[in-house]
Amino acid sequence: MRIWSLHPKYLDTKGLVALWRETLLAKKVLEGKTTGYKRHPQLERFEKSNLPIDTINQYLAIVYYEAAERNYKFDKEKIDWKFQETKLTVTIGQLNYEALHLMKKLQKRDIEKLNQLKTNSAFESHPLFEIIDGEIEKWEMITGEPALKKN
Repeated sequence: MRIWSLHPKYLDTKGLVALWRETLLAKKVLEGKTTGYKRHPQLERFEKSNLPIDTINQYLAIVYYEAAERNYKFDKEKIDWKFQETKLTVTIGQLNYEALHLMKKLQKRDIEKLNQLKTNSAFESHPLFEIIDGEIEKWEMITGEPALKKN
């Protein structure tokens, strides 16, 4: 499961569809409607929110808007649109890690999208997040990158 801190506009088609599905699964976990993934590290920041269900619905709304911008047909009824808006934080180290992680994924599955993103000097976060100083988040599961360090 990957619930990106990056703005969903950077994701390729496969990434955006996966984000939608995985965030819907995360929503079910937070609502207590599933038995799996209950201790997944990606959920930690949502669980620590004062309003976890509202926060995940707000996150999903932005993903939905990005999909609609691309003329994808995501089911808007999957979102409780009465969510109270909130903010979470994400560290600059986490955002940078995710940008590198995404670029590696795109090398394998969408060279055109990769080439578009190579010109970016900085990546925006998903609008739910406020960027703060810091290293990679403690909940991140780093794979294949021994030189990277966590908070």
